[in-house]
Amino acid sequence: MASNTVKRQARRAVAAGAVGAATIGAILLPAAPASAQPVTIPGIGTFEVPNEIPIPGNVPGIELPGVPAPLPFFAPKKSLGEVALDAAMTKLGAPYVYGAAGPNAFDCSGLVQWSYREAGMELPRTSGAQLAAGSPVSLDDLQPGDLVSFYGGGHSGLYAGDGNIIHASTSGTPVMIAPISSMPFAGARRF
Repeated sequence: MASNTVKRQARRAVAAGAVGAATIGAILLPAAPASAQPVTIPGIGTFEVPNEIPIPGNVPGIELPGVPAPLPFFAPKKSLGEVALDAAMTKLGAPYVYGAAGPNAFDCSGLVQWSYREAGMELPRTSGAQLAAGSPVSLDDLQPGDLVSFYGGGHSGLYAGDGNIIHASTSGTPVMIAPISSMPFAGARRF
């Protein structure tokens, strides 16, 4: 008796597989080179099935003749100055200590040197030496992360964008953002 049950189950599976294959074949495979064929699926409905389904161009993983492959997307890389500026911004509020070059306290040139070191570049230690390094940049062409020097080269900070700098200003005042116009501009450098 068990073998009869197994045989019936096998016949049902074969029959169900045949019906399923016929249904899938009717839906997916064209019957003739006509523009569309009606397909009736009992209990579901009748559908017009086209012989060809257009595939839009630039679908990842599908190459079509005459259609260029999509270009890969790459996020824009940050400049060295932008990476240094990002590092400096993490130190907003850190205390000013004369002669300190981080990572917990800074003087002005120490903050600039530490920020660029975090970005992978070694700069001179003093504000005057920093102003003598790099390429000169005009006030009108500043980009975020450029070194900005004040008071004849005696004070330095990093351009933060929108007319502001980030700097370690003086004893008792933590690392802060200030307008570039708040001090006498001496020059700027890009590294």
